[in-house]
Amino acid sequence: MPSLLVVMIFLPALAAVALLLLDPKATAARARWAALLATVATFFVSWAVAAQYVALPEISSADRMTVHPQLVVRHTWLDLSQAGANSPAIKLEFFLGLDGISVALVVLTTILTVSSVLVSWTAIKDRAAEFYACLLILETGLIGVFCAFDILLFYVFFEFTLIPLFFLVGIWGGPLRRYAAGKFFVYTLAGSLITLLGLISMVVAVVQSTPSLTTPFSIPDLAKALAENPLPEATQTVLFLMIAAGFMVKVPLFPFHTWLPLAHVEAPTAGSVLLAGVLLKLGTYGFLRLLLPMLPIACQKTGLPLIGTMASIGIVYGSFCALSQNDIKKLVAYSSVAHLGFCMLGLFALNTEGISGGVLQMINHGLSTGALFCIVGMFYERYHTRQLNELGGMATKLPLLAVAMVFTSFASIGLPGLNGFVGEFLCLAGMFKAGDGQGVIFAALGALGVVLGAWYLLGVLQHAFFGPVHLPAEDHGHGHEPVADLNAREVAALAPLLTLCLVLGLFPQPLLNLIQPDVEAVAKLYGNVKATMPKTVTTASLTTSPSMALGSETRP
Repeated sequence: MPSLLVVMIFLPALAAVALLLLDPKATAARARWAALLATVATFFVSWAVAAQYVALPEISSADRMTVHPQLVVRHTWLDLSQAGANSPAIKLEFFLGLDGISVALVVLTTILTVSSVLVSWTAIKDRAAEFYACLLILETGLIGVFCAFDILLFYVFFEFTLIPLFFLVGIWGGPLRRYAAGKFFVYTLAGSLITLLGLISMVVAVVQSTPSLTTPFSIPDLAKALAENPLPEATQTVLFLMIAAGFMVKVPLFPFHTWLPLAHVEAPTAGSVLLAGVLLKLGTYGFLRLLLPMLPIACQKTGLPLIGTMASIGIVYGSFCALSQNDIKKLVAYSSVAHLGFCMLGLFALNTEGISGGVLQMINHGLSTGALFCIVGMFYERYHTRQLNELGGMATKLPLLAVAMVFTSFASIGLPGLNGFVGEFLCLAGMFKAGDGQGVIFAALGALGVVLGAWYLLGVLQHAFFGPVHLPAEDHGHGHEPVADLNAREVAALAPLLTLCLVLGLFPQPLLNLIQPDVEAVAKLYGNVKATMPKTVTTASLTTSPSMALGSETRP
């Protein structure tokens, strides 16, 4: 039932409105229980939608478009063709749907939101109803992005996510929360406005080149039109740089990452979990949903060297920054810069292995890094410090928490048998397969990032959890009660994430099967682009640059 899509998207928002309007003076306990009920209900709806999607009949490769949503909800908002005879025939639509990639990301979002509510249970005492309302509204925005197949609707949800996270950081964050929230908002909004200008320019260019297209804001229809009638290379390059601006900030790619560590450090635990687990994926998802299917020549000729360079530098730079941190939360934040670099390397390998690894690593990073932020928040609640030089031997006091930290760190490192290994391997294999010397260099730098990742995360385990016991006073913030290990609520928050880390490490094939048709459709497009690239460039460039003909069947 496609109407379940609408329920899944707007159920959290309706719960937030009810929480604020119907019970504005709700106690913290009532607010948290209402939020938990709403997020659990959304989680079950997402699983029902996923099961329904999996049960759909397969679409043959001949009938599959590059972007092919299913379970579609499509209604016309505005039909300009009816305004007058001289008006352009353009429709604006409320266009929702799902493909395999968005199904995986929607389920990830609903799981992490439940964990976010649970880890905030005792940490949020002031203005609890408003806090949980912001959390629920953020969930609506995130799910909406993954289900939107209209460019304007996509952009509305994409920008809407800034508002609740801005308040989560700015009101319930740390000492520098206002500065962190402002920096986050300005950085991401500035990049997104350039992206909006690029999207509008692309739609205008398509309308001019394909006047018969009446739904240029529809992502599938636009991708199909551009596949049949691609824009000139120069136009694609300019549009790629404009549209990619907001996505590069959101990922974040080096050097547009500077807003991220501060936002993570100052955000409440739930904000950090959703920021790392889902919000950063909006950038990678934007590249995958809009740029790769629509601007293939620019992605091949400009995106591969540009994004590959930025991602590989980000992997190494983010890892070294993580190594130098004393604040564990900041260390995990810099690790996100490195791990998202793997996602981008995979996506811009532009082949089945790389894109599959990029999507898989998006899910893996959401699970492992989301769990890491949950664990950091849990021991911060107990000892009110995240400084490595103030912690040691925590495993003797908190053995369950130590087991969870070790397991999650190994998953983040990419230990074989856990989820991180599969995603990183496919990303690097895809980049190696991409060919050319630059692909090998990018993959080699990525492999160096794997080693550095093991270095800084094993260093955290050694300093904070093992060795001589060196902990702050146990009555710090707790009266004279001893600090307790994980309770049932905290286990419930971590157990689904850790279980999925193990399951995806041992049995990644079901998830790969889910995303395979959509990944192969994009990879097939790039196979065709590589085969015909000398024919798509201008005659002048062919005569002035003989090397451009090396990919053709007849050598010069």
